[in-house]
Order: sequence, then C-alpha cells, then structure tokens
Amino acid sequence: MTDLGSALVDAGVLSDAQLRQAQGHQRGKDLSIVQAVLELGLAAPEGVYRVVAKASGLPFVDLGKGRIQRDVLDLVPGEVAIDQGIVPLMVKGEKLIVAIDDPLKKIVAEQLEFLLGRPIACALATPVALREALTREYGAPEDTAAEEAVAAGMGMGDDDEDSDAPIVRLVTRTFQEALSERASDIHVEPGHGRVRIRFRVDGMLRDVAEHPAHLAAPLMSRLKIMARMDIAEKRKPQDGRISLNLGGRDVDVRASILPSNHGETMVMRILDRSANLIPMQDLGFGEDQLSWFRKTIARPSGIVLVTGPTGSGKTTTLYAALGELNRPDVKIITAEDPVEYHLQGVNQVQVQPRIGLSFARILRAMLRCAPNVILVGEIRDLETAEIAIQASLTGHLVFSTLHTNDAPSALTRLVDLGVKPFLVAASVNAVLAQRLVRRLCPQCSTEYQPTEQEFAALGLDPALHAGRSFRKPRGCTACEGSGYRGRVALYETMTLDGGVRDLVFRGESLDVIERAASGSGNLQKLILDGAHKVLLGVTSVQEVLRVSRAAQAAGLPS
Repeated sequence: MTDLGSALVDAGVLSDAQLRQAQGHQRGKDLSIVQAVLELGLAAPEGVYRVVAKASGLPFVDLGKGRIQRDVLDLVPGEVAIDQGIVPLMVKGEKLIVAIDDPLKKIVAEQLEFLLGRPIACALATPVALREALTREYGAPEDTAAEEAVAAGMGMGDDDEDSDAPIVRLVTRTFQEALSERASDIHVEPGHGRVRIRFRVDGMLRDVAEHPAHLAAPLMSRLKIMARMDIAEKRKPQDGRISLNLGGRDVDVRASILPSNHGETMVMRILDRSANLIPMQDLGFGEDQLSWFRKTIARPSGIVLVTGPTGSGKTTTLYAALGELNRPDVKIITAEDPVEYHLQGVNQVQVQPRIGLSFARILRAMLRCAPNVILVGEIRDLETAEIAIQASLTGHLVFSTLHTNDAPSALTRLVDLGVKPFLVAASVNAVLAQRLVRRLCPQCSTEYQPTEQEFAALGLDPALHAGRSFRKPRGCTACEGSGYRGRVALYETMTLDGGVRDLVFRGESLDVIERAASGSGNLQKLILDGAHKVLLGVTSVQEVLRVSRAAQAAGLPS
C-alpha cells in the first residue's frame, strides 16, 4: 500500500496543512492516519475510503445505495457476517463479492472460500456504512452487533449460570474451534482498532477471527480470571494455567500475557490430556533410527539429550521413551515445568519457582528416592547440569532437553554453561536433535519431477535417483487449502564414541567434533532424514529446507 497521507493529499481530500494536523494528532496514540483524519473531521469518510480503496487495490462500494438481493445475503450465515464484519454484495459468475471496512480484512476472504466453497473478492466500504448495512440486512444492533453475533451458539449448557454472558460464550467458542482445528496455540492480539485471534496449526499461524476493539478488555479479563491471574495488573508479564472440559475432553492450557504498546497480548498453549501419547514407533523414526534409539535408552546409566527449538516435539519424544521404559521393576521420576501429561506409574514433580522448588532442588531430592530413570525437563543452568551429570555417573539413566540448533552443539552448550569438559565427555551417551515438518495431505498431494537443485539441496546424487518423483502440496478442503495435514519429526542422531569423547575432553571446537562424528558414522545429519522422508512422499522439499536451514550451510535453494 502506498503512503496514505500523500495519497490523500494527491487526491485533493486533504491539504498539506491538514495532513500535518492529522499526523500531529497521531503522535503518542495508537491511530492510523485514516483514524486521525476522521477523528478530527478533516474530510468526509467516503472521500477518505475511496483513496484507501485505490491504494489497497480494492474497489470502493457505497452501501447506502441500492438493496442487496436476499438470495445473496443468504449465502453467508448472519452470525459469520456480523462476527467478521462483512456484507455480501453480489455474485459474478462463481465469485461472491463481499464488502469489508478495512483492507487488512482481506484475510476473511480466504476463510470464506473454505467455508462457502467458492471464490471470494472484496470491496471496501466505510465502517459506518458497513455497520448500518449489517443492522439493516441482518437485524443486529449497531453498537453490539459483533458481540451478540459472537455470543450466539457458543455451546455452553443451559444450566451454566454464565451461559448468557457473551464474553463467556466467546471464550468457550474460541477453545472449541481451536480443538476442532487441531491448534496447538491460541494467540489473542489487540491493536489497530481490533482484536485479532490466531491459531497455530501444524506449526504455522493463521488468522481465524477479528473482533471489535471494545471486546479486548472484557475478553482479556475473562481469560485472566480463568488462568487465576491478577486482572488489575496490566503492566507486567503474567503466567497461568486453565483447566477445561470441552465435549468430554480434558484440556490443559498454559497462558502467558505480555504487555505491548497496543495492550496486553496473550498466548495460550493447548495440551489435550485426553489425547493418547504417541508410541515410539509412530514418532517418525526410520527403522535404523528406531533401533538406535531403543539401544540408547536401554543403557543403565548416562545422559541422553534431546535438543531443538521450542515446539519441536522434544517432550513428546521423551514421553515416548519413558513409556518404553515404564515397567514395574523400574522407578522413574521426572522434574518438569510444567507437567504436560500424566504418565501412569511415573512419579512426576512440578517445578514451582515461587516456593524455591527448582530443577536442581528436585534433582537433589529425587536422588534420595533411589530412581532408575530420571527426566529433567530442561537443563537451564550450571547447577542443574552438574547434578544431572553426577546422577548419570552414579548409575542413573538421565533424560533431558537443551535448546540448541543441532546435536553436536549440545556438547559445547554444556561446556558454555560451565560444566567441565571431562564431565561432559564421561556422562553423555547420545544426543538426538529434532524438528517438526508438516506432512503432505494424503488427499491432494501431487507427484512431480524434481530438479537437480532440489536433489543437491537434500544432499542426494541425481544420478542415483534418476526417475524418482517427489510430491508437493496442492490444497483441498481436507487440509483447508494448505496442502499439509499433521506433522512428523525429522531426527539428527549422534552417539559419543571414544574418539568424540576424547575431543570433548580436550575442549576441541564444535567444527572439529562435528567432522569427527560425521567421519566415523556416529552423526547422521538432519538433512539426511529429511531427504529420506521426501523420497517416501511424507513431506516436501520446501518443508525440509524450512526447518533444517538453521543447521545447514547458507545458500541452499528453497
């Protein structure tokens, strides 16, 4: 979009002096230039929005002229039209034209395409005209149209004493939709005159709804109450937990609030306790990798590290390993922050920093309980690392996680924390690094002939794989147009043999350790597992490069 201020002056809607006045009104406030112009009454809304429409590449529509045919209005459910702030205008061929009052709402067109199964195009109207049209065509009161629409059909029981509260029903509906869409996170983000709701599905964020700005405060207050946060505190970050039962499913939600310049933004991580934990054979290991991991966790002592960024499935992998080891003759104790899933037969301890119950303190206490297997949710500091290493050297099998880019970096990360190199060399048995990639949708993915550059990017020899086809995403209703559905893990495996231990003991650099491990066959890089899954048609080249690029040399084609 071009600079709107200049565009308004060029169109004769504002003078240079009026533009400077509007820009002065913007300072220190969360206002767009359009909002500033309209608040000051410097120009008519129609003239301003005609310029906005042109700058956005959208046609302008005057909703005060003419009537919309009832069969066109019936194409969009009333609650959807009011909630999303759109008015259907006409049908041209297969395409439905809808009116919006903000160019950013073009994302609504993509949502409607999946909902209605037909292409959608947008035209821009003034906000006042759009509200009047919604009132006129759908009978919604102007001031509370969005709130009442959101309140409709939220699915709470009639016996719930708060079931008539629109915000309560809005929150319930949001959680229900997040579960139905397999979302891992819900993001509530106020700003620019609206409250945006986004879901993270298969690792990718998508816009799902926009609500009027006046709903921000009651919505955030409701969520704070549910998460047992201080509703009066709006200046500091807060963390909390929400427990829900939706449709017979027990759901745990980890909520985090961060104050921003537009107001408080909240992220809620969804943990579906009713979902079954994934068995090890379904995680995405190849046959050789699965055999390697089972041998690794069968050792009686030592440390097994799982590394990767936040949300890469480390906890899921560790829980699968504990599931394999969980027998009546094995005592397992975990220290977690938080305890994400309850494992029958496993002693799980929740870290609680407020009362001084840290990873290190729990570790010291659990060693007196004679465990065979210990899981430390994350090694964050030297104290925790040293106790975990001492536990591994005294006959315990220790699992833990680190935030590093690849497997070899885990060894140098421990040294960076202050652990003596000889202790790292003596205690660590193996490192597993992982990333999650999206699975290609089985309904619509298509075959194609890859280029030599794609083979090279995956480290494959085109001559050895001549005639092999890859698969790529296309998009259908089953995958909501993304071309992907579900995720699978890519793994990088590293075993510490005598040579690698000697290099770590001597404090050699990361590059030296990595070359030695690769040369001895004890390091299988992430890109190789990605290439294997591309050849099997599980995922695409683009997905593998997207998640592995951080660990690869720059310049790989995407």
